Amino acid sequence: MESVIERIDNNKFWSFTGGIHPPQQKFLSNDKPIRPLPLPKRLILPVQQHIGHVADILVKPGDKVLKGQPLTAIATPMTVPVHAPTSGTIVDIRKATIAHPSAMAELCLIIEPDGEDKWQPRKINPDYHQLSKTELVSKIAEAGIAGMGGAGFPTNVKVNNQAGIKYLIINAAECEPYITADDLLMREHAATIADGIGILDYMLEPEYILIGIEDNKPEAIKALKTVTAHLEKVRVCVLPTKYPTGGEKQLIKALIGQEVPSGSLPFDLGVVMQNVATVFAIAEAIIHDIPLIRRVVTVTGTALKKPQNVWALLGTEIRHLVEQCGYQNPGQPRIIMGGPMMGFSLPSLQVPVVKITNCILAPTDSEIAPGNKEIECIRCGQCAEVCPSNLLPQELQWSAKARDYDQLEALNLSDCIDCGACAYVCPSHIPLVQYYRVAKAEIRAKKVQEAKAEKAKLRFEARKKRLEKEKIAREEKQRLAAEARRSKAASPGASDAVAAALARVKAKKAQQDASDPGQDDSTSSSVKSTAAAAIARAKAKRLAAQKKSEQQADNSRFQRPNDQQQTADNENSDADASSQGAKSNIDSKAETNNKVDAKAAALARIKAKK
Repeated sequence: MESVIERIDNNKFWSFTGGIHPPQQKFLSNDKPIRPLPLPKRLILPVQQHIGHVADILVKPGDKVLKGQPLTAIATPMTVPVHAPTSGTIVDIRKATIAHPSAMAELCLIIEPDGEDKWQPRKINPDYHQLSKTELVSKIAEAGIAGMGGAGFPTNVKVNNQAGIKYLIINAAECEPYITADDLLMREHAATIADGIGILDYMLEPEYILIGIEDNKPEAIKALKTVTAHLEKVRVCVLPTKYPTGGEKQLIKALIGQEVPSGSLPFDLGVVMQNVATVFAIAEAIIHDIPLIRRVVTVTGTALKKPQNVWALLGTEIRHLVEQCGYQNPGQPRIIMGGPMMGFSLPSLQVPVVKITNCILAPTDSEIAPGNKEIECIRCGQCAEVCPSNLLPQELQWSAKARDYDQLEALNLSDCIDCGACAYVCPSHIPLVQYYRVAKAEIRAKKVQEAKAEKAKLRFEARKKRLEKEKIAREEKQRLAAEARRSKAASPGASDAVAAALARVKAKKAQQDASDPGQDDSTSSSVKSTAAAAIARAKAKRLAAQKKSEQQADNSRFQRPNDQQQTADNENSDADASSQGAKSNIDSKAETNNKVDAKAAALARIKAKK
């Protein structure tokens, strides 16, 4: 049985399921060299042009920037920075419409070029072997390189692999019927591409390097064979033209005869794949210290006077590209980003070129009809026959319309590569790919919400456990403290401790009383003075009463006759009785005062004892 390499050396390849052969229109743009464009009046740079995390912005409005200067920072391995495509000024940072079918707006940096095109300082590395693999991975990340074949996956993640790689596949198929950007890049810059292949060989150490290219690019095939002739690992694999050979899983099947299982990655088969334009960008970044600030874009279509490939700075508005190529229908623009099979209509000509932009198509109505009326599926089954992923497009469409996400996942919607072959052959003109894209977006949004909800649930449960743990610890601490108090109270020295505490309280109270002795003395003297005053008043009243009674007795003896003597005696008896009553009252008051004096004296003795 022939091995994979033996089959390749004998020009024998495998074929993937399905596929179509749409009319080729590459001749519109592949007969002219790549043209550099003049600087546009402004550049609109989306902060995120890749799959992954959004980078942090390093600049602010009013800042002057140099060509190649990083404008965003690397925060995680899935963060890809963007760089200034030319020197100029950051005039604004705002949301702007980007290249997306939904015309969504995302945060963008607006640059006004100064016309000088002045570079920031660069460091040339002609011998990349002097750098470690880790340093090479860092340089690729710092250069802002993401997959340029359409996915935009961070390249530094794909090449940062320490496991054994059997096949490094360079994707040069470029199967879309209008696009020739990679074709012209390989013709004009084959040597730089060979340098990029050498860098990846040094980093990944694969057993074999396979360049997959369709047979409709003879000049590019010749150029690649020339620059790789001295590399023993490299095989230039010329495949028959068939759409979509450029799909990752389809190219792997065609070259090594293995299928990537659903839900798996090429890495599981020992395969790493890179687009040929990405390989070129790696060489420029490592050797020439040029970050990803430009790319080749095919500007084509019969609505253009001069369809051709151009070097477009990232952030250049599509209007600038089509105007430079002689767009003839400015009143009613209908521009497609990407090829006719996988592209989408742009909502505005102010949409910028990004890292994954490989084609701008400006067709006439006779070339590509604006759109046919969709009718009901007739269940012809042609879509299933041409599907390169062995899916059931008609059932996917029904489930997508019904928003039956579980059924869509059961039908392996995630394996759909949006190639458009099903929609191309559909006699009912059903835009199948559009339904799939909407369903995929809704499923992604649903999963994001579920992930957020799960994170919130985990945070809540973690907080609940933490609070319960703190409560248990607090109760245990209180229990131990109570046990310690009980043990201390039951110990032999506990009574002595209580007695000592009581003694301290008594001593403190005695100290307070001793610190204010004047209060007790003043109280005692006040009681004594009150009693003495009462006694003095009683004595004075008694003496006055005695004196008055004596005077009355003398007067009655000298002035009254004898017959009134008895009356006088009676009056004297009354006076004596009154005198005796007064005396008795005085004695009673004196006795009361004496009792008050005794009580006051007793109080004074008690306080003195304290």
